This record gives sequence, C-alpha cells and structure tokens, in this order.
Amino acid sequence: MTLADTGAGQRPAGPRTAHYSKGLSGERRAAPDKSISHRAVIFSGLAEGISRVDGLLESDDVLATARAVSALGAEITRDDDGVWSIRGAPWRTPDRPLDLGNSGTGVRLLMGAAARFDLEAVFTGDESLSSRPMARVLDPLALMGVRSDAVRTGRLPVTLHGRSDLKAIDYTPPVASAQVKSAILLAGLGAEGETIVREPRLTRAHTETMGPLYGAQFHVETDGGGAIIRVAGGAALKAHDLSIPGDPSSAAFLVAAALITPDSDITIKGVMTNPARSGLYQTLVEMGAEITLTDAGSRAGESLVDIRAKSSALRGVVIPPERAPSMIDEYPILSVIAANAEGRTEMRGLAELRAKESDRLAASAALLDANGVRLQLGEDDLTVEGCGEGGVPGGGLVATRHDHRLAMSGLVMGLAAREPVQVDDVAMIATSYPGFFDDMAALGAAIR
Repeated sequence: MTLADTGAGQRPAGPRTAHYSKGLSGERRAAPDKSISHRAVIFSGLAEGISRVDGLLESDDVLATARAVSALGAEITRDDDGVWSIRGAPWRTPDRPLDLGNSGTGVRLLMGAAARFDLEAVFTGDESLSSRPMARVLDPLALMGVRSDAVRTGRLPVTLHGRSDLKAIDYTPPVASAQVKSAILLAGLGAEGETIVREPRLTRAHTETMGPLYGAQFHVETDGGGAIIRVAGGAALKAHDLSIPGDPSSAAFLVAAALITPDSDITIKGVMTNPARSGLYQTLVEMGAEITLTDAGSRAGESLVDIRAKSSALRGVVIPPERAPSMIDEYPILSVIAANAEGRTEMRGLAELRAKESDRLAASAALLDANGVRLQLGEDDLTVEGCGEGGVPGGGLVATRHDHRLAMSGLVMGLAAREPVQVDDVAMIATSYPGFFDDMAALGAAIR
C-alpha cells in the first residue's frame, strides 16, 4: 500500500454525546505512541537502508509527518500486515509545501531534521497549528546558521533554508519542551562539532533513546532536576527495525473513564512507562486511584507495563509545578478526574498549556465551567473544586477548539456525569487516537 492510500478512510466528525456508563470492563491494547511514531518515521527517513516499523500509529498527525518525509526524499510504503518500510535518503527540496496539518511535534522536529541539508522547504499547517509559536525552534536553528522566512514572525507558514555546514551550539531552551530539544538535536546530527542542549527540567527523552538505535551519538547526563544532552555531528545513521510501544497519553483517557465511573475494572496492555511521562500516573496514585502496573517487557528501547484501573474514591491534591513537563498533555483529562474527586485539586506551572493546539488551560477551565464544576483559573494555574460523591452535574456543550485532547476529555466527563455531555466536534481526535471510539465502545462506554 502506498502512503497516499493510507488513512484515506472516513474519520468520525461532528458532535458526539457521552452518557452515564457504569461498569466499564474489558481489556484493550494501548494505542501506539504518537511521539515515538513521529521519531521513528524521521530517523528512518534519515538513515541509510530500509527500516521496518511495526505498529506505527496511523493517526492524521503521524501520517502528515510521513508524507512530509516522503516529499523530502524517503521512500515509504505500508505492507498488508501493517508494517511500514522506510528507505532513507539525503533530503532534498520538496516539490510542494509540507503541510503538517495539526501536528506541532511533526513540524518542529522536521524543521530540525531538515536544517542539516542544502534545501529549501515551506512548512505549513492548519489554522490551529498556524497559531502556535515556532520561534522557539527557529531561533536556535538561526544560531546554527539556518535562515527562515515567515509572513508572520514566528508563525507558519515558514520557509526554511537548510545548509550542510551548520554550526554546533550550546543552548538552554527558555521553556521546557521536548519538541524544541529534539529539533536542536536532530539539526546537531549534521553540525560541525558537538551540539549541547541544557534543559533545566527533564522532558521526554524519546529522541535520545531512539537516536542511538540508528547510530546517532548522544550522551546524556543528569544535572540536578534537568539534563545536559550532547550530540556529535557527522554520525552516519543506519536503518533499524523497531516496534512502537503503547501511548501513555492515549491510555490516560481509558484509565480516567474507569476511575470515575462506578463498578468499572479495565486493563490496558503494553503502555510505555517513561520517567518523563509518568507524572499523571504518579498524581493519580496520590489521589487514591486503584491502579496496578505489571511489567510487560520493552519496545524501541522503552519499558512497557500493563495497567489495571478500577473505580476509585478519589481525593484532591496539590500538584507541584516541577511535575508539569512529565504530564503536560494530560492536564485536560486530569481536570476531569479532579472534578470527580472529593476536595480541591491545585495544578500549578501550566503556562505551556496556553501554547498547545488551543489555549488548553483556558479551554480546560471552560470545559469544567460548562458542566457545573467550580474552579479558579490563573495565568498559569488551575484549581478545581471536586464534586465528590454527588458527581459532576454535566449537561454542557464542550467547545473543543480543534483540540483532540479537549474533545476526548469532554466525552470521558460525560460517562460519569449526572447529565449527558456533548462535544461540538470530534474530527480532531483522529490526529492522535483514531481508535478512541472503538476502544471506548469495547469497554462499554455510551457515546453516540
């Protein structure tokens, strides 16, 4: 199957309503991880030879990255058994703009990876992606010698002028971002000398874990609560076969549904457990969640667990700001869990949420408010007054703002609310979790 044929099927769109659904049960395999899938496509597209990738997440975001890598020169096909074959090649100027849709991970990592080649590429995306900040990647790339042009400073569309003689830099990102770090490291693969990224707070280290599998020379050392990552330029990348682990961010929606709906008991198999992405599960344990983790081996250098989650009597907690990078994608669904807990939950250090697919901090607050949950919203914090045994009133319409995580969070809320909860559009769920509705239905969730 060619890349053009993949993902061409109809995706759910328009409004959906979630109804009270006690007694969720069953076992599901975790959806493939989105972050790992993006990186597998990019590293394979850079490497010499043919890499075979099993279990790639075939979401809109990842397929957009794959199409961009193909346009840059790699050959990508999908076998009938679902395994992707990617023949890497030196990247060239594409014959069309690279449309990354809604994928912030895809566009930022690709800018870094493409920077090391003598090419010119136009990066574009949908309305939501075009509103997100790109200067955080373009500024360090400029220090390495990369020129970029944009009609609106720091926003898509951006024309990037790569060069094969990049300069190595020693850089401390102003915000804790795995996307920014990864873009610099990918560019550093083609720089003269050693590129160094110093992160004051740890972010997900999937690039540093995957790179050496393809021959990249990374060196990581801890530094207090952060890390110093070094990459040597000039290493020749070689093809590598790998399987994609399960996504803890996608699994979080199923786990949340089980925790807040009565008489529920589910198991999610093959979920990646990574220290830089474990913040939500650490927080849930502190809230009293009945969660059991069982070792399930490893994939792509990442450890796996099976997660069993049962209905739980949850209590509010205070979440420290230093934990935010390890659960930055999970705050919308955590706000739903907090709404079902007894007492107050305080979330701090959330400024980065305002630069996601939507202003996720404001959108999460609006989701709660529309469904009768009391809250206090600050510039970078959110306090949720849990509804406890009385349950969330529900009955609201959630404005998803083109944000997949807001849409899924609203639907999960409706499964335990006293009145049904409607979301205005579910189309964007396919950007990260195309199997969401199938998994929810299999567990017994009433979403119509």
